[in-house]
Amino acid sequence: MTDDREALLARLNELRIEHRDLDTVIARLASGGPSDQIHIARLKKRKLKLKDEIAWIESRLIPDIIA
Repeated sequence: MTDDREALLARLNELRIEHRDLDTVIARLASGGPSDQIHIARLKKRKLKLKDEIAWIESRLIPDIIA
């Protein structure tokens, strides 16, 4: 069980880093003058997928609490 948890934590860290990097890339492309809007849209879509995967992993790491 701890191996699974460690693997999830490692993956979560990777996803957060990629998500943050995409923020930087999107900001640079958007502020750099004329840019490829399709490319920016694809990057934003990838960022949303990362956010969903981050949320899914976080939900797996939090134990279910029965009230």
